[in-house]
Amino acid sequence: MAEKVIMLGNEAIARGAYEAGVKVSSAYPGTPSTEISEYLVQYRDDVYEEWAPNEKVATEVAVGASLSGVRAMACMKHVGLNVAADPLYSVSYMGVNAGLVIIVADDPGLYSSQNEQDTRMVARAAQIPVIEPSDSAEAKDLLKAAFELSEKFDRPFIFRTTTRLAHSQGLVELCEREAPEDRPYVKNIPKNVMMPGNAKLRHIEIEKRNLELAEAANMLPMNRVEMNDTKIGVITSGIPYQYVKEAMPDASVLKLGMVNPLPRKLIEDFASKVETLYIVEELDPVIEEQVKSWGIKAIGKEILTVQGEYSANMLRKAILKQDLDLKEPAAVPGRPPILCPGCPHRSVFYVLNKLKMHAAGDIGCYTLGAVAPLSVIDTTMCMGSSISTLHGMEKAKGKEYIKNWVAVIGDSTFLHTGVNSLMNMVYNKATGTVIIMDNSTTGMTGHQDHAATGKTLQGDPTYAIDIPGLCRAMGIKNVKEINALDITLLEQTVKEEVAKDEISVIITKTPCVLLDKRKKPLYIAHADKCRKCGMCMKPGCPAMTRNADGTIHIDDTMCTGCGLCEKLCKFDAIELVKAGE
Repeated sequence: MAEKVIMLGNEAIARGAYEAGVKVSSAYPGTPSTEISEYLVQYRDDVYEEWAPNEKVATEVAVGASLSGVRAMACMKHVGLNVAADPLYSVSYMGVNAGLVIIVADDPGLYSSQNEQDTRMVARAAQIPVIEPSDSAEAKDLLKAAFELSEKFDRPFIFRTTTRLAHSQGLVELCEREAPEDRPYVKNIPKNVMMPGNAKLRHIEIEKRNLELAEAANMLPMNRVEMNDTKIGVITSGIPYQYVKEAMPDASVLKLGMVNPLPRKLIEDFASKVETLYIVEELDPVIEEQVKSWGIKAIGKEILTVQGEYSANMLRKAILKQDLDLKEPAAVPGRPPILCPGCPHRSVFYVLNKLKMHAAGDIGCYTLGAVAPLSVIDTTMCMGSSISTLHGMEKAKGKEYIKNWVAVIGDSTFLHTGVNSLMNMVYNKATGTVIIMDNSTTGMTGHQDHAATGKTLQGDPTYAIDIPGLCRAMGIKNVKEINALDITLLEQTVKEEVAKDEISVIITKTPCVLLDKRKKPLYIAHADKCRKCGMCMKPGCPAMTRNADGTIHIDDTMCTGCGLCEKLCKFDAIELVKAGE
């Protein structure tokens, strides 16, 4: 009897890749997709897995592996698919040799993202078929099916998940790994070289393949009809299927596992058998618009939202018109996001705030520099955008305008897409100052390694990219490396660099405090010496609180011993009483 275990959706995806015989996986960490690669490491004897510097590179690595004849995949979150769009649109024309799957995790509800982009829309534009599981068991089994269909129809596939699926648990049946034999590489210029003459012919070919796949979709087991009461029929897919079954257990359901292309005949047949047809899908009306374009009467976004996650109660209220007697949740104090105690980014933002600087921001933990009390970051758009945004400001308003501006970016994000932006500044004679906040990890997604940490995804030692050397190699003469917690030197350096009429880079090289496992220094606050001036409170460290009389208290269970508060106190009210080990 096969073993069954409880798995997170991301863990099940990793297991599915292993069982499907995947040999190469490349990814860039991005919540909610990150853990797929971290779980995949346990199969390292059979699967090669890596962190790539960005999603474009990860996709190209997977394409190369597929062309060579082995099953391959790339993993990313939805906004990462934008970075991977260039190879994605072209490999759609090329097709595959061995199976190729791009795993993309969407984030309805914006739990950890800057937008609610719907990957199905991108896939339709790129003419890429999409499979979407609804639980952990399907996450494993449908991924295996995706590789089989990829090879059968010569198409790359997108495997779409969401935050709720990625981080929910379900029962998964473990199977043996069935690795197909490597496919031989065959040189095929018309198929694999996307110059205009070849691409025109390949476009015709993929249109044929897509029609074949759309026809086959009508018979695929992953698209299934569950006929019950025919008064209500629902077309749904993914996690919303779970909400439909909970809210309307007696309704008839067409559950789609493949959401692009849609099984038109199956949908038309199902619609003809129910009195009222609803389409339940989170985010954009991708299924709904196509179904209605076929002349099928259905209800969807007229009563359901295009924003955020759905729930069973939402469906009960919208479809069944149930007046739910839900108790109002107890009011709780707001908990705005904040940097960890001892975070080296806090001291950087403190200095910039003190100097009344503005910062073009980027994607990472340091985005929290936008919120009070630090309130330094004015813009955050996408990975690597801080540097280009600063450059655009200078070219629009001149050098003097950016004398009180800097760009801030993390080490992982700099290697992701910041390098090209900095290169552009050098090439186009910019004069701005870029602060690379190097905490030696990809912090926001859970401390993954990257090209400058000296370790691979498997934890093996490797060459660590020299970020200061890389900046100098671009021709930047003013490259300063500073301890982020040395606020005196940092303030002096920022003043000097922004005053220069040439480009400069400041690298605050201080590891993430959560990576330091040593015993921390112990600081205490002396109430009798405290003047209640509040200087130590300005950086907003959560370990610092005020007593009833206005004096300062340090919570030693939260304090990490960074010493920033001691540096700011002019009255010796904060004392180091025990050094770290």
